[in-house]
Amino acid sequence: MDLKRRLQLYLVGLIIGGVVAYFFYGERLTNSAWTPEEKIKQRLRTTLIKASPEAEQQLATRSIHLSDVRASIEQASVDVGDTKRSGDSLFYTVDTKLQGSDARLIVVGLRDFDRDSTATLWAIQDR
Repeated sequence: MDLKRRLQLYLVGLIIGGVVAYFFYGERLTNSAWTPEEKIKQRLRTTLIKASPEAEQQLATRSIHLSDVRASIEQASVDVGDTKRSGDSLFYTVDTKLQGSDARLIVVGLRDFDRDSTATLWAIQDR
């Protein structure tokens, strides 16, 4: 079998494999939803439903709502290396824009999703 024939067969196998992979994985294959940062953002978008008293004061000072914070997570970046682990909690550092200014959010969630899957806005810091 010559090199040309091998490359043709390789290309056919590559195309068939790509179609099968897209059939099984769909959009997850072509986006980055499987990365740790995207998984954290997905969790925060769906479970960020409460704020600590300190964070509520900071939200009131900025005159924004928790729903605005939740909506800003889509374009945010999560500093995975700066995530702090404390006992049973995870403290995520999220950099985003709130009302046009850069802000750093500290969001807390439990490691054990079965006990409590909600996330809590812990603090808002200016950057």
